[in-house]
Amino acid sequence: MKLLNFTLIKLTLCLVIGIYIGYYITIPLQLSLYTSLSLICLLFLCFLYLKNKFKNSIWFGLITFITTISIGVLTHNLHDEKQFFNHYTKVVDIDESASKEITFRIRKQLKPGNYYNKYIIDILKIDSTVVNGKSLLNIEKDSTLRRLKTDDIYITYSPIKDLINPLNPNQFNYKNYLEKQYIYHQIFTNQQSIYKTKSKSNTIFGYAAALRNTINAKLKTYNFAPDELAIINALLLGQRQDISEDVYNNYTNAGAIHILAVSGLHVGIILLLLNVLLKPLERLKHGKPIKILCILLLLWSFAIIAGLSASVTRAVTMFSIVAIAINWKRPTNIYNTLAISIFILLLIKPMFLFDVGFQLSYLAVIAIVTFQPILYKLWSTKIKPLDYFWQIFTVTVSAQFGIIPVSLYYFHQFPSLFFISNLAIIPFLGLILGLGILVIVLALLNCLPEFLANFFGSTINAMNLIVAWVSKQETFLFRDIPFSLAHVLSSYLIVASLFVLNKKRNFKSLTFMLIAIMVFQGVLIYTKYETSNKQFIVFHKSRYSLITEKSNRNMIVYHNLDSTSFKNDKVIKNYRVGNFIESFKTDSLKSIYQVQNKMVLVVDSLGVYNVTAFKPNYVLLRNSPKINLQRLIDSIQPEVIIADGSNYKSYIKRWKATCLKQKLPFHQTSEKGAFIIE
Repeated sequence: MKLLNFTLIKLTLCLVIGIYIGYYITIPLQLSLYTSLSLICLLFLCFLYLKNKFKNSIWFGLITFITTISIGVLTHNLHDEKQFFNHYTKVVDIDESASKEITFRIRKQLKPGNYYNKYIIDILKIDSTVVNGKSLLNIEKDSTLRRLKTDDIYITYSPIKDLINPLNPNQFNYKNYLEKQYIYHQIFTNQQSIYKTKSKSNTIFGYAAALRNTINAKLKTYNFAPDELAIINALLLGQRQDISEDVYNNYTNAGAIHILAVSGLHVGIILLLLNVLLKPLERLKHGKPIKILCILLLLWSFAIIAGLSASVTRAVTMFSIVAIAINWKRPTNIYNTLAISIFILLLIKPMFLFDVGFQLSYLAVIAIVTFQPILYKLWSTKIKPLDYFWQIFTVTVSAQFGIIPVSLYYFHQFPSLFFISNLAIIPFLGLILGLGILVIVLALLNCLPEFLANFFGSTINAMNLIVAWVSKQETFLFRDIPFSLAHVLSSYLIVASLFVLNKKRNFKSLTFMLIAIMVFQGVLIYTKYETSNKQFIVFHKSRYSLITEKSNRNMIVYHNLDSTSFKNDKVIKNYRVGNFIESFKTDSLKSIYQVQNKMVLVVDSLGVYNVTAFKPNYVLLRNSPKINLQRLIDSIQPEVIIADGSNYKSYIKRWKATCLKQKLPFHQTSEKGAFIIE
């Protein structure tokens, strides 16, 4: 029997299951290591026993699947630095790290926030102890100082702090997002509190960052507008940090954000260009292996320069396999190619599995190779330009079958005019990328003609204008679409049933599709039942008060924000979408709220709390009332004291101490998050 008589797709699915188990269930590293080694030995013995018997065995298949799942668990644990004995958390108590000397290296620059420049850092030493582990560095913005460079080493005495949990329901969990990159803590400091050391250890990421900085320095000598330069960085260098919020939103709303993420589309075009440019190497002795090696080196050099993001790493891995197959004239099955690339990538970077870009990239490619041939056959023409645009249109529509459910789950919007921006840009993307590479090479050689730079800048500007126009057609942009994980899974069941029905139009296929539709309807019914509840929520909102009463799929919002701030506020928007709210209205803040049999008394800046008609169960302090909290507690004896984000920190600190002394529960929204009464 053959060892690999199980498809790569099945083995890849087992690896995925193993990584999920390793992530959600804490399994010690040693246990997962010993288990995997034992299963590999058992698999080998099973293979030796069955190889001469010329028959398949269910036990061999079962052991293979279990072994691959175990390898998935082990892969997750081997990459989780927190399990290592020299991780910085094993050396220093996070609560007592302020007095420690922390030596760190800049690993990656992130998109700046409103108040801080952000970096991912490698912690190298705590005092004199050598450690490892990544952390998030937040440095107060200062326009007079330059950003830190990759690979530079600094020392600070600033404390290491825990990542902040989301403070409101349905808020994006940035802590969870960072933990999936093995980042568990953060440091807040300023430029004056970090000290650069003379020692410097260069890494491949540092060399790539230096090359990107050199390219940008050369390009800045020409008349590129800031938005044009930011798009060039995204398209050709894989760096999107400098794209303005308006431009980024335009590409998102136009359904063209994938154009800015270096992915399969870009790498495929680059592979075609390299295949043509390096074809003369085939005339040499051993020319084909040399050509393949050159292509692989250039593709992976591009991936490193682009920052080794999930999308570019996935694309380069897949097209590396394609390049080998093409140049050695080996037949390839695209599904096996995808499975191989997923398997390899997850062995190297298991947490890519949770990366949104990684998920969308593979789902888009799988949908394209599955549905594009079906759609393409619906109409044909002998006019080549029309046929070319029809191919692009069918590719674009096919990709939506794969990405719409996941995209709705993460982003809750659907740009229905996505095909216009794609039809306007993708046919010329090869020209744009080729011209961009030429511009960069000539700029590095100091021989870029001014007219060529201006032409390329105009091309990028025209692309931005097209995308901006499409994004402004807001009638065709559907926003705030509630979509849960159950909706995602049931949607893919319908997509799969459509594919099966197209392949075999028989009773079984039709039954499968009807069952899929019934499952989706069942999810809708269950969601309506699950969201039919009542909640009273005091949200955390810095400097403001925000209260909601929810009844089934309706809610009333009480707030003191101005109309513009409320319209742009994401706290209520996230809650509405996450809880499938169908209608809501707003009102001004009240002094008293009744939540079923409970009473909530609001004490604002006026400090009035003398109530005799009822006994409040909860007291909400807002807008920093000047009261004697001890006297208030003695007077009305509430069950819980709540302080929202509109209060001064000094007041909250004093109130917290009073409640601690009185052994009364104190809920501070800036620390514990929103206060919820079911």
